Amino acid sequence: MKTRKPPHLSSLIYRGLFCALAVGMVLLNPAFAEENSPVSLERFEFEQPQMGVKFKLLFYAIDEKTANFAANAAFAQIAALDQKLSDYNPQSELNRLSRTAGRGEKVAVSDDLWQVLVAAEQISQQSAGAFDVTVGPAVRLWRRARRSQKMPSVERLEQARQAIGYRFIELDPERQEVELTQPGMQLDLGAIAKGYAADRALQVLKEHGIGRAMVDASGDLALGTPPPGQPGWRIGIAPLAADAPPSRYYELSHCGVATSGDAWQFVELEGKRYSHIVDPHTALGLTERSSVTIIAKNGMLADSLASAVSVLGLQRGLELVDSIPDAAAVIVIDDEGKTVTHASKRMACFKAVEN
Repeated sequence: MKTRKPPHLSSLIYRGLFCALAVGMVLLNPAFAEENSPVSLERFEFEQPQMGVKFKLLFYAIDEKTANFAANAAFAQIAALDQKLSDYNPQSELNRLSRTAGRGEKVAVSDDLWQVLVAAEQISQQSAGAFDVTVGPAVRLWRRARRSQKMPSVERLEQARQAIGYRFIELDPERQEVELTQPGMQLDLGAIAKGYAADRALQVLKEHGIGRAMVDASGDLALGTPPPGQPGWRIGIAPLAADAPPSRYYELSHCGVATSGDAWQFVELEGKRYSHIVDPHTALGLTERSSVTIIAKNGMLADSLASAVSVLGLQRGLELVDSIPDAAAVIVIDDEGKTVTHASKRMACFKAVEN
């Protein structure tokens, strides 16, 4: 399944525009205009389990009543999205759609599911299928493999691979309908839904008058206006090893940030380490270690790009990021036992800061 193309700009012109945007993330946002406001803001932090992970809201509000009301509204929005986008809930809108696969049915879907599928189609096209939300059958095999500590059989892997392919999703924009054309398909939005939910939660906070906010969906971030007196939210770039500190820090705002890697989720089978990230082309978990951090215009784009780049690998991944407006990347890899950090061209627009 795929979607629209971004407007074309020459790399030289676009880089200038992106860098101007990056500077705007730090300097040209409402935070500085609000510094002269006589209203004193308090820092609030809320946390709830949502969509199978911990969602954290960190923001500044005028009082506790305002903060509680806004936080409850944001969490309610995330919970509502989970009912639509979850692949764990058998009765979610997503799973109901998956059960129509191969039946020749066109299904009208909600605005939220439609927006996610359209965005997913676009990233799938741009990444030549390295990002693919039809990867569900393979993802389920590897979840079972991590629990059982047994390698999926060749037959089951091939069966899963036959059901994977974003081109098996047909989108009808006039009717906002979706048809899954291949039997056995199972959609999995695990590499895009949390970023979308973080964006929506941030929007809800803004609608309640709270702009200085960060939504953290277990590492998938949606960043609003920075904290009072600060140029940005301080974000660490995830390392390759689970117990290592961030390799560098950036102060960011008005953007999305996401990291994809196998530091915490992997399985070792028959002497080989397999990531929880699955290559849609092979139905196999990735075996090359990397940690990919994406900065993009919103959390949904950052989330999906991080997964796509992980599958593509260093060179092709950097080429993808450099081809997409509003995106930059830091990729940490294991190069023959040495940890090496690479950055996309637009990371030059951002200055690393001391912890």
